[in-house]
Amino acid sequence: TRSLTITDVGQRFLENARRILADLDMAEKTAVGEAAMPQGHLTITASVTFGRFALAPIVCDFLCQHPQLTASVFLLDRVVNLVEEGIDLAVRIGHLPDSNLIAKRIGAVYRVLVASPDYLVKHGVPTAPTDLRFHSVIAFTGLMPNREWRFLNGQKQGRVSLNPAFEINDAVAAIQAAETGHGITIALSYMVSDQVRDGKLVPVLDAFTLPPQPVHLVYPHARLVAPKIRAFIDFAAPRLKTGLDRLAWKAA
Repeated sequence: TRSLTITDVGQRFLENARRILADLDMAEKTAVGEAAMPQGHLTITASVTFGRFALAPIVCDFLCQHPQLTASVFLLDRVVNLVEEGIDLAVRIGHLPDSNLIAKRIGAVYRVLVASPDYLVKHGVPTAPTDLRFHSVIAFTGLMPNREWRFLNGQKQGRVSLNPAFEINDAVAAIQAAETGHGITIALSYMVSDQVRDGKLVPVLDAFTLPPQPVHLVYPHARLVAPKIRAFIDFAAPRLKTGLDRLAWKAA
C-alpha cells in the first residue's frame, strides 16, 4: 500500500490557509453583527489528570454563564496540533517550544516525590537521590518515562537511574498505590496537594526538586480571536491561576 505525507512547506501552507479562512468567516460574522457575543461550539484539550482535577469543573461553570455555547473537552496525554485537529484552546504544562500559538501563563507546578507516613516509618526517609535505589519506587510513566528521576543539586541538574517495583501510566493509580504504603511515587504538585495537606502523603527529597514547570492556556494565532475563545480565557484564566496557587503547597 502507498501513503502520502504532507511536506513541512505544505503543512505551513495548510495552517496559514485555515487561519485565513477562519479570519474571513469571523469578518463576515462581524459584518452582520453575529460576532458580538460568544456563541457556537468550543473545543478544549488538556492532559487527562489536569483535566479531571482543574479544567472540567471550570468548563461546566463557564457553560452555565453562557448557555448559548456548547463545549467538548478532550483529555489526552499527548501534544495536540490545535490547527490540524480543529481545537480552539489547550492547557499546556511545561516550557513551550517556539510556535504560532498565543500563550497566556496561568501558573506553575512542581514535580515532587511523595510516600505515605507508614512507608517511611518502615523503610526510612531518603536523604539523597541515590537512596531511591534502595526503595520501592512506583513509577508514573508520564513523569518518569526512562526509569530515571531528574533532580537539582545546588545549581546542577542530575539524574538517577531506577528499577521501579511498579510502573503504571495513570497518575491517580500511582498516587493511590503510594497512599496505601507501597512505595515512593512521582507526581505533579497539584495532584497530591490535598493528600499532603491531610497528612496521607509526605514529600521526600524536597531540597532536590527541579524548578517549577509553567502552565499556559494556548490558542492558535489569528488576527480576529473568536469571542467564544476570548470569553473562555477571561473566565478560566483567573480561576485556573487561583486553583494552581491554592494547590502549590511547595514554596516557589
